[in-house]
Amino acid sequence: MEQGRGAPVRRLVADPAHGPLPVLLLVLTVLTGVVDAVSILALGRVFVANMTGNVVFVGFALVGAPGFSLAASLIGLAGFVVGAGVGGQLTRRFGTDRGRLLGLGAGLELILFAAATVLVAAVASPIGTTARDVTVAILAIGTGTQNAVVRRLAVPDLTTTVLTMTLTGLAADLRNGAKSEVLLRRGLAVLTMLGGAVAGAELVLHASVTAALSTATALLAVVTAGAWAASARPAAWRNPPNR
Repeated sequence: MEQGRGAPVRRLVADPAHGPLPVLLLVLTVLTGVVDAVSILALGRVFVANMTGNVVFVGFALVGAPGFSLAASLIGLAGFVVGAGVGGQLTRRFGTDRGRLLGLGAGLELILFAAATVLVAAVASPIGTTARDVTVAILAIGTGTQNAVVRRLAVPDLTTTVLTMTLTGLAADLRNGAKSEVLLRRGLAVLTMLGGAVAGAELVLHASVTAALSTATALLAVVTAGAWAASARPAAWRNPPNR
């Protein structure tokens, strides 16, 4: 009985179909909360991970709503598209090995986030327009790459950046006999993004933007190391799921 109750939690780190991918993608979901807190609170009300919100912000800026930068939002969108293209190239070359694909994608994103952290640390506070726009572009390229890679990994309910369908599924299936591991995965996706947003906002408001970006970079280091360590041994979960 105890084993049965603990099975949903164990599946996050050793799922028969997805191996350690669920827990690693939950870490990336925390990252999304942190980095969007940085971008909205310190980089001119722009999303770098959530492009639905960014498109809405472009609309606000077009009609002259105060506090929204059209340039920053467009740079975020353009950077994200570039990053998604880079991620698409990775999936075409390495998509037959999900562990290696995540390791490469997270590793590239780690380099980009580290560069953004160094840039923000080197400039004066508050961040100037040029440094802001470059930082937005770098972060958006990183999260665009992440989205393309995660899409290829195809772990249900763990997109790492968008929660609309996750919340819909959670609410709609709560009383319909959904499996406990499905509900757990969906609930954790919401809670981890919320936790990342809280942590990111706390760091931006009470420490520094550099501290928040350093935290995001550390999370990427964890995912990169975890993906490569998990890929050291042959396993069925590394194969792409049947579509």
